[in-house]
Amino acid sequence: MFKKILIANRGEIACRVIKTARRMGIATVAVYSDADARAPFVQMADEAVHIGPAPAAQSYLIADKIIAACKQTGAEAVHPGYGFLSERTSFAEALAAEGIEFIGPPVGAIAAMGDKIESKKLAKEAGVNVVPGFVGEIADTEHAVRISAEIGYPVMMKASAGGGGKGMRLAYSEQDVREGFEAVKREGLNSFGDDRVFIEKFILNPRHIEIQILGDKHGNILYLNERECSIQRRHQKVVEEAPSPFVTPAMRKAMGEQCVALSRAVGYYSAGTVELIVSGADPSGESFYFLEMNTRLQVEHPVTEAITGVDLVEQMIRVAAGEKLEMTQDDVKIDGWAIENRVYAEDPYRGFLPSTGRLVRYNPPVEGWTDDGQENGRRGIEGIRVDDGVYEGGEVSMFYDPMIAKLITWGETRDEAADKQIAALDAFEIEGLGHNIDFVSAIMQHPRFRSGELTTGFIAEEYPEGFHGAPGSDELKVKLAAIAAFIATARADRARRVEGQLGAPLDPPGEWTITIDGTTYAVELDEDLLTVNGEEVELELEYTPGDRFVDAEVDGEDLTLKLEVTRTGFRMTTRGAAHKVTCLPAHLAGYTQHMIEKIPPDLSRFLICPMPGLLVSLNVTEGDRVEAGQPLAVVEAMKMENILRAEKAGVVKSVNAAPGASLAVDAIILEME
Repeated sequence: MFKKILIANRGEIACRVIKTARRMGIATVAVYSDADARAPFVQMADEAVHIGPAPAAQSYLIADKIIAACKQTGAEAVHPGYGFLSERTSFAEALAAEGIEFIGPPVGAIAAMGDKIESKKLAKEAGVNVVPGFVGEIADTEHAVRISAEIGYPVMMKASAGGGGKGMRLAYSEQDVREGFEAVKREGLNSFGDDRVFIEKFILNPRHIEIQILGDKHGNILYLNERECSIQRRHQKVVEEAPSPFVTPAMRKAMGEQCVALSRAVGYYSAGTVELIVSGADPSGESFYFLEMNTRLQVEHPVTEAITGVDLVEQMIRVAAGEKLEMTQDDVKIDGWAIENRVYAEDPYRGFLPSTGRLVRYNPPVEGWTDDGQENGRRGIEGIRVDDGVYEGGEVSMFYDPMIAKLITWGETRDEAADKQIAALDAFEIEGLGHNIDFVSAIMQHPRFRSGELTTGFIAEEYPEGFHGAPGSDELKVKLAAIAAFIATARADRARRVEGQLGAPLDPPGEWTITIDGTTYAVELDEDLLTVNGEEVELELEYTPGDRFVDAEVDGEDLTLKLEVTRTGFRMTTRGAAHKVTCLPAHLAGYTQHMIEKIPPDLSRFLICPMPGLLVSLNVTEGDRVEAGQPLAVVEAMKMENILRAEKAGVVKSVNAAPGASLAVDAIILEME
């Protein structure tokens, strides 16, 4: 076994590998850029080597710097994590030339599967179902238009070397192809150094299912069941679970055996994932097709670990060291259900725009909670895991992926795992930048998610007008009204006690008028009884003014909420939404009609940059007439291109930025007359 390994990656996956290596008694070496000098993974590793400036192209993507760090520290092997150099054949070859073991698959398998065009040919030869499409190089936009028409719309345009949702565009018409083809080429070139594109048929009602593969150097290859990854936004996975609510035992066996056959055809070993697209319109479950094979560890690997009990990182290290797998296919079981939500630095209330900046507060749910335990005064929930690589006070940089953390929950049933997600998300505290905690909580509560009727179009179909918070039920609002009245009473009681100067303490009973999102409740409380609109509510909670979190038990059910004090009451965030709560003593409630409402200004005549980024192109000049929906500019942020369109028809009055400019959030790009 290796004595020392180097992790050629950063963030949460570097932390993840270090934890397993430490448990195995293996020393670790981290490499880091300027942006990551204080990152947790650097502190966790036994040694750390600085490799350059913040941009990945000047640090994490420079193979020579990684190899130099290995030589400097005596690392015998390299774990590449995912992304960066994990699927670069040139990197694996360079390591081999220096006698350094690559903790991953053989070079031939990486090469065969890393090219989406060639991998489809190999999959077809191995007897794997493939999606109808054009397998070959596409010359230009006109060629792409002709191919798309022959295949039949809708079609998917993909960068051949792409991954992680980058370099992909869905086209429903010729216009979509003309608008998107060049963007796909640019994203492929910028992110992967390869601008080749292929086009394939888009499967209706598609589900994204992937099979986890694990093999050793002695010819043993297993499949460790499947993961459902259908809930995606812009082809980037958001929610993953194992097993899939759609896959039957017969499907699982058929998929697994085809994926093993493909792996065997390329001499695969180590951990890998074969991604499949499954037609949800086919109730037989037989319509599944090969998409691609990722010759590395996947972001969502923890859900497989949770239901199988297999540490995939440990197995990768053991395989790289030449050990045989100690398990057989019959040993692979399914124990319970696991769900992973990716917590991203993006603002779902503003169209999921990237959100970079400093983590003013970062307080994730505590791993290893127990039902009857307390940790930092917070209620515990058994069966959660948080994989992260950030820290309070640190910065989420524009140079890397926007993922803050992965929240994984395990339950005996799918509903139990989802319920634990909701509870843990309520207890997840992030301040300083936008995040998607409310959004993924809303998904966990959505009736369609609960039914298991998923497709890759779930988010677009269920949130066509964008996300505005999870709908709050009447039952939830009653609970919040009770909590608000209790806290308001506690705060008033404390205020009247200040140095004894403000009169006697507020003695119950108290009568409050509580308004939540426009709905008003009459709340009365005394020492023994609390009622909302005349109905008794059982409430237990502890609160000290200044608390940011409140753990309550309302009518026998646990509820955790984030609390912000406002001038007229509170802002309570729980169950996927922030609720505006107004608290007034009942005898003052009638005066609210005299309050003045502030109306925000109309900014529709400005094209405002919605996120920090680079202005890639500007499609209009002063004096041009534009129509509503017309593309005006393209801004690149976190390696993704975003098309900014006109909100309404008009004439361009002035242009304030030029292509190549770095723009701050809310920067005015142009103004309409």
